[in-house]
Amino acid sequence: MTSKRRGETTRDAPLPVRFGVAPSRVHLPRGTWPTLLDFLLERFKHIPADILRARLERGDIVDQDGTVQTLASPYRALRWLWYYREVPDEESVPFDLPVLFRDDFLVVADKPHFLASTPGGRYLQETALIRLRSQLDLPLLSPLHRLDRDTAGVLLFSTDPQFRGAYQSLFQHREVQKVYEAVAPLRDDLDLPMVYRSRLEPRASHFTMHETPGAANSETHIELIGNIARREGLGHYRLRPHTGRKHQLRVHMSALGIPICNDGFYPELQAYADAGDFSSPLQLIARTIEFKDPYSGGLRRFESLRRLAYQEEPGVA
Repeated sequence: MTSKRRGETTRDAPLPVRFGVAPSRVHLPRGTWPTLLDFLLERFKHIPADILRARLERGDIVDQDGTVQTLASPYRALRWLWYYREVPDEESVPFDLPVLFRDDFLVVADKPHFLASTPGGRYLQETALIRLRSQLDLPLLSPLHRLDRDTAGVLLFSTDPQFRGAYQSLFQHREVQKVYEAVAPLRDDLDLPMVYRSRLEPRASHFTMHETPGAANSETHIELIGNIARREGLGHYRLRPHTGRKHQLRVHMSALGIPICNDGFYPELQAYADAGDFSSPLQLIARTIEFKDPYSGGLRRFESLRRLAYQEEPGVA
């Protein structure tokens, strides 16, 4: 089941956070379905009927008052249903999620490649948010920003929604400095360091981004900081995004003819690897993040301890 949500940390939900998962909700529109089950069967056609019936039999769905819904429950329009999202046969991601820092306001984790930041699609328990909620016993933990599932590195969370707004305003006003590192091909004719700007828009056909004509809405500072595996023609790059568009670093590097190694989206969308194939991580790490803390007033700087798969040659600056 999919839904409209008030957020992963909803306080007024009639169901508590369970195993790190906050309840989701779906609205009941005007209609004449005899029973709630009739509505669910029509609304969620992609879910087998026996699964929907089983969830009602188990009492897994409640209304906005917390009343358990059953197979015999009548349809009541203009109300909300609450339930826990489920992902059957979720693939385990066999990498650790170290906590770099924790206080009363912040949790900072060092996310591995292949672990999604937040629930979505085929990932629920195997996400940074849900793992940390359970591991740290922080049911109201919420993300302050996101990293692609393919990207590793520093990821920030707020311990409680009451603190989240102050930190998110830093991101909105570009008061957070982020530095990434990547491995990508070398180009002798590319004049680096450079600032690359372009207009990024979602593709109409799928979830990737592409560059379009018009005023630039994305900007990245790119510099080469070392040669890696020279015989393979690879370089070690430092990337400083001034804006935070979806897939920005991946699109910009690809547009320059130096796509990040193991990128399955750019320049061309590749076939999905098997769910359990972790052999070719995207060579991109969110290395550091720095900002002035709105509560302590002090400078915060956090650095990922993860390494890219390719090692620099000795003696190369």
